[in-house]
Amino acid sequence: MNAVPEQPDQPADIDAALLLRWLDTATSVIEREAAHLTELDSPIGDADHGNNMRRGFLAARAALQQEPPDTPGGVLVGVGRQLISTVGGASGPLYGTLLRRTGKALGDAPAATAAELRDALKAGVDALAQLGGAVPEDKTMVDALVPALDAFTAALDAGEGTADALSATARAAGEGAAATIPLRARKGRASYLGDRSIGHQDPGATSSALLLTALADTAREASSS
Repeated sequence: MNAVPEQPDQPADIDAALLLRWLDTATSVIEREAAHLTELDSPIGDADHGNNMRRGFLAARAALQQEPPDTPGGVLVGVGRQLISTVGGASGPLYGTLLRRTGKALGDAPAATAAELRDALKAGVDALAQLGGAVPEDKTMVDALVPALDAFTAALDAGEGTADALSATARAAGEGAAATIPLRARKGRASYLGDRSIGHQDPGATSSALLLTALADTAREASSS
């Protein structure tokens, strides 16, 4: 019986420097897209998602520039903490939980492999889903994050490197966000609208996709430099 060849060890190429660059890119993206996120939030929410996210990420970038963490887990925990303290509505606790739990799952290691990031992100998504009580097709952030995790896993199983795997993750998140348009909201303020929530893209799923796209772009730039 032939032995299955071992897969080469993945490089631990996700470090604090990369995630700090992600934070800078993500903040710029959120600033640019804030008006669009608020526009998406207007018919089914409080019309403040873009402004809240912008305020939170500007605060996180400023705080971490003053005292940069030296581990990837520390970066994510720091961002999550800032979002909880500065972002209003449901977004602060939800994103804060997602990022803090992901960061804590990474622990104190100086760098992480893509598989370790995937496992940590799954822990974060599980904590987020537990906090909000959301499942796929509830028209929430989960609708972008769950397919993103599935794509991340599939890409890594296929032997893709970090940058390519994160690109697949971001594409799936974007597709998941778009797929919320025909859904009827079953969680959050949008659920009070019943059928009137149908036909609108969920702003939380959209911002989730933007953040994952920023991470994919950052990893792509790092791999080509």
